[in-house]
Amino acid sequence: MDKIIVNGGNALYGIVAIGGMKNSALPVIAACVLTKDTCIIDNIPMVSDIKLLLDILAASGAEIRILSSTSVQINCKHMTPCSSPDELASQLRGSSYLLGAELGRFGEARVILPGGCSIGSRPLDFHMKAFEALGAQCSIVNGHLGAEAINGLRGNTIFFDKVSVGATVNAILASVLAEGTTVIENAAREPHIVDLAVFLNACGASITGAGTSVIKVKGVSELHGCRYSIAPDMIEAGTYMVAAATVGGRVTVTNVIPKHLESVTSKLVEAGVNVIVGDNYITVESNGKYNAVNIATQPYPGFPTDMQAQFSTMLCYANGTSRVTDNIFPSRFKFIDELTKTGATASVESNTAVIKGVERTGCAPLTCHDLRAGAAMVIAALRSEGESEITGIDKIERGYVDIVDKFANLGADIRLVRDMVAPTHISATN
Repeated sequence: MDKIIVNGGNALYGIVAIGGMKNSALPVIAACVLTKDTCIIDNIPMVSDIKLLLDILAASGAEIRILSSTSVQINCKHMTPCSSPDELASQLRGSSYLLGAELGRFGEARVILPGGCSIGSRPLDFHMKAFEALGAQCSIVNGHLGAEAINGLRGNTIFFDKVSVGATVNAILASVLAEGTTVIENAAREPHIVDLAVFLNACGASITGAGTSVIKVKGVSELHGCRYSIAPDMIEAGTYMVAAATVGGRVTVTNVIPKHLESVTSKLVEAGVNVIVGDNYITVESNGKYNAVNIATQPYPGFPTDMQAQFSTMLCYANGTSRVTDNIFPSRFKFIDELTKTGATASVESNTAVIKGVERTGCAPLTCHDLRAGAAMVIAALRSEGESEITGIDKIERGYVDIVDKFANLGADIRLVRDMVAPTHISATN
């Protein structure tokens, strides 16, 4: 079994360059299905989730060419709809974006109900509601979600009862080529929604309001290709910022958009951590001593659920007692049991973790239950005394590029141990 070995106790010093946002790259790659032209996507984080989606497109007839470690060329002219291999699509939550893209271009779509991290219920009801508002008929048969627009898609008003990033993405994808104007109300405002809209507009779409709660999409007859660079990953940046605060030292994250990180930055400052914000960088200085704070996750621009596990780990060493409430994925606290193995004092009540800070924790065998909890395990091991072994690291590799090397370059005593050769991806050989 692949694992990460960490000898904790080293402070972190240096600069870490942040890569492209996985949560932007997935919908942008799916959006390439909407055009028959070639798209080149730069600043791609080549994590396992991205490689898997490229594999799915390649298996469906798209031409995929890897240009560099951060750039990929995609042409979906000869792609066949409703042909995503079940064994691939079932592993990836982002495969659901192919529903909106294929429905928008071909008038039909079919994908197996997607997988991804086990962080709580993420039904596709809102996605189906959006498709049906545009004139499609949806069904779930034998574990597959299908959508068909026999008479074509027509613009309409779509109102989401609850903010949903995935449903907002699919509503945009399905409506860009629809006849007329679509208004998406109570839309998600996350930076990756903005990134998707900017990409599609560069391809000839007409989308306004991305980044607000009301998005308007005026349908166009066709899209062309373009070259586009993915926005930097605010969650990767936030992970290294929180690690520096937890372990101590001075770390600068570069190639970031500081505004995307305001909720994380403000909580670090509230805890007493020194944070310096520049135009495209953020520096965190810490002696490893800070105060307890309370956190409640909210849709953007609130505190992100994807930073909850990392920050909860940091609070295990805070002065005082913290309460962390996850309003997005209430069951996303499996990692708390892992933290208590090290000597952390924390318990879960409904959707809230109550964390009483301690000064020291010891080493322990740790398991990654999901992507962000996996990053939290690394942070816990970096702070704990002794050697910790982290397994289930395939979860971490779904969203972080070279996390071991990046922490090692900051001075951490950390290494990756592989037991077997990783499987070859179709996308890496086309």
